[in-house]
Amino acid sequence: MSWRVRHMGFQHPVAEQLPLYPVIIGDALEDQGCGEMLAHVYPGTGQVTRRFRMASPADVDRAVVAARAAQAAWRALPGDKRRDLMFRLAALIEEQASAMTPLLTAENGSIILAGPHMSADAAQKFRYFGGWADKIGGRTVATWGGPAHDYVSYEPYGTIGVIVPWNGPLFAATMVLAPALAAGNCIVLKAPDLAPYSVMRLVELIRQAGFPPGVVNLVTGGADVGAAMVSHPGIDKIEFIGSGATARKILASAAETLKPVGLELGGKSAVLVFADADLQGAAKRGLSGAVSANGQGCVNGTRLLVERSIYEPYVQMLSAMAGHIKVGDPFAPDTIMGPVISEAALARISGLVDRGVAGGGRLVTGGARLGGEHEAGTFLPITILADIAPESEIARTEIFGPVLVVTPFDTEEEAVALANDSDYGLGAYIHTSNLARAHRVAGQMQAGQVQVNGSGEAMTPCVPFGGMKQSGHGRLGGMEGLREFQQVKNIWMNLQG
Repeated sequence: MSWRVRHMGFQHPVAEQLPLYPVIIGDALEDQGCGEMLAHVYPGTGQVTRRFRMASPADVDRAVVAARAAQAAWRALPGDKRRDLMFRLAALIEEQASAMTPLLTAENGSIILAGPHMSADAAQKFRYFGGWADKIGGRTVATWGGPAHDYVSYEPYGTIGVIVPWNGPLFAATMVLAPALAAGNCIVLKAPDLAPYSVMRLVELIRQAGFPPGVVNLVTGGADVGAAMVSHPGIDKIEFIGSGATARKILASAAETLKPVGLELGGKSAVLVFADADLQGAAKRGLSGAVSANGQGCVNGTRLLVERSIYEPYVQMLSAMAGHIKVGDPFAPDTIMGPVISEAALARISGLVDRGVAGGGRLVTGGARLGGEHEAGTFLPITILADIAPESEIARTEIFGPVLVVTPFDTEEEAVALANDSDYGLGAYIHTSNLARAHRVAGQMQAGQVQVNGSGEAMTPCVPFGGMKQSGHGRLGGMEGLREFQQVKNIWMNLQG
């Protein structure tokens, strides 16, 4: 099958394979919701892929009813049965990876090259947390003050409302669903209106794997659907992955019912490059902050802090490497970077770049929208701005596009201070060959995940991931991720009669 897009429009085989069901509630697959009409736009060409009616708050009500009806039986299902279902789903995702790959590209312009990895990662999450499903126990507590037996149990919340972003819907959805389901919770999942297809297909596969109706329910929609989920009294916890601005609204609404909320938000992750680092490796990994997810990754390292003695060679190496990155048609197998999500996003990013240059930044490469055969899409090449003042807007704002800003430092202490001088605290990256320095600096980083001589390799299901400061709270991944979807109950028994 050819995945290449003809630029006259969205005219290729995948158009006929797009998922048909924006709403899946209980045992019903529904090709239309009761909400607003959506004309989904493929950012590679600006063409509409499909039109359908999204969910409404009334659909959220129905989804919650279905989830709560399924809850008792799902919670009571023995852990080995939940495990087997999750293993079956993992195998099904792997079997369907070739069909999932073009959907990932069609929904948000992700490069076709990344699709198989995304499916493999999704399968790994269900396999990893499926392995926990039959091992959830409790613990006994040594007590005093009289003969007693005290123990702790870990129990599901009940119904979890899950809101995922458009930049990596499958990645985000599986990061939440795998531990939440393993823990015995039921789900109401909102697919993002800007990128709905991979999440739709995921829920279809969950049904095919044999999960009971109502355990996972899908509502595709915009802000009104998300707001209805947050305020709904039948949802016991909200897990939100997205922007800080939306998170503030969610927290304000959730406060009305004292509903717990898990948040994985944005970042402005610092990359510290010391003079003793492998310069070529550090430049290659530094460039990934602009390339990964077309520059639209919350944990991407986009704020490069470079020791002054290697500053200019590093900047020039970055620029040279950027020139070899092919930007273009995401369906082409040799494309390394695709478009940003929309015209509005491109305008916002371009405005930040223009103001950064006007404020004294040196434009090293990029900065101008691609024209020619790509003019109908929302393409921006890798853009590097050097000599950026740490207090400038572009150094402090999450750009969410293929833009890197570079600032020099003179001492380790200055590097640490610059890295931590941010409202965000999601990720940090340290490049050095000095083991003592690596441990010392990592210990001082105000970030939820620190990578030494890496650029994303740590994002696996077995390790905790989450932020500090305005990058959110709570963790997904590892044992900590499982605990996010469990409530702790203490039971004390008097043994004196």
